[in-house]
Amino acid sequence: MRDLLPALAGWYAAGAPFGLATVVAVGGSAPRGPGAAMAVGPDGEVVGSVSGGCVEGAVFELAREVAASGRARLETFGYSDEDAFAVGLTCGGEITLLVRPVSPGLDPSFGQVAEAVAAGEPVTVATVTDGPAPHGATLAVWPERTSGTLGAPGLDAAVTADARGGLAVGATGVRHYGPRGQRREDAVSVFLQAFAPPPRLLVFGAIDYAAAVARIGDFLGYRVTVCDARPAFATAARFPAGVEVVVDWPHRYLRGTDTDERTVICVVTHDPKFDVPLLQEALRRPAAYIGAMGSRRTHDDRRARLVEAGLTDAELSRLRSPVGLDLGARTPEEVAVSVAAEIIALRWGGTGAPLTAATGAIHRPDAAAGSGLSGSAGGAGVRP
Repeated sequence: MRDLLPALAGWYAAGAPFGLATVVAVGGSAPRGPGAAMAVGPDGEVVGSVSGGCVEGAVFELAREVAASGRARLETFGYSDEDAFAVGLTCGGEITLLVRPVSPGLDPSFGQVAEAVAAGEPVTVATVTDGPAPHGATLAVWPERTSGTLGAPGLDAAVTADARGGLAVGATGVRHYGPRGQRREDAVSVFLQAFAPPPRLLVFGAIDYAAAVARIGDFLGYRVTVCDARPAFATAARFPAGVEVVVDWPHRYLRGTDTDERTVICVVTHDPKFDVPLLQEALRRPAAYIGAMGSRRTHDDRRARLVEAGLTDAELSRLRSPVGLDLGARTPEEVAVSVAAEIIALRWGGTGAPLTAATGAIHRPDAAAGSGLSGSAGGAGVRP
């Protein structure tokens, strides 16, 4: 959804209604998770995807109908073996979509939400999907303010509290309430989609491997910072546009930087004078993933130095070293893929084994809800 917002903001500014379809629930081997979105503009232009191509044709028609009627619809698509040409998910899963019209007259908060996401401000959009409350009604929730209504003050208050509670980690999903916001009732279904600021990827060591890791981190939606104490290496020209480059001692920079349970830290310096003080700091602070590059010999030496520096077994158990999955990688770009693969596997509870050798569902439930790596919500990697 985050990637669609520039296009949607342009349509919104033009004032003509457009149709927005959002995945609000999935079952089985669904190809896209909650928060994935597809929109159809006033001129028929399509952005985004909700199923990777299985049901997009039907959703296109639904979105145009909804934009014309001004009334939201909740639709579920699954697999049908009765008609080979039926519209459905060939993977055998099931997705439920909320398709709603959006325009300044129908959703006065949408422009504010788009501006907030573009500015990196955390915001959650709550939308009624089922029940006696108006379907498609939205409430935008920021840490300090709200905009819009779901139709009842009590419901607004309960949803606001829940939205703020999950905003920091980008929690996205359906919650159930009574018609006036009562807990432990399920008369009203509300989809909460959180747009937390992108998680951070901190890369220490401005070498060619760092440039490759920075590129793939940016591709996956992280806000990337590269730090090195050597000015000759830490230059913006050596890294992708949009990557922050800092000249500082790594441990000193990290000590003055906020991290949280979504932060990824990659150490590619493999030099003890940088690595040891940096990892002492990293392994004692919040982070989803801490990886360090180097050979097994380098790892053994580094671990011995960290033990000597006073780190406990519990703290050392957080260290992924040597970094990455065993892909046989050689080039910096291949190594970056192996690092990204390990991060993704940890996030979603993957094994790293070839799918041809595995059995069962390919798209497993979110096994990493508590891993710290899941920030989103809904999109590839971390982008709602």
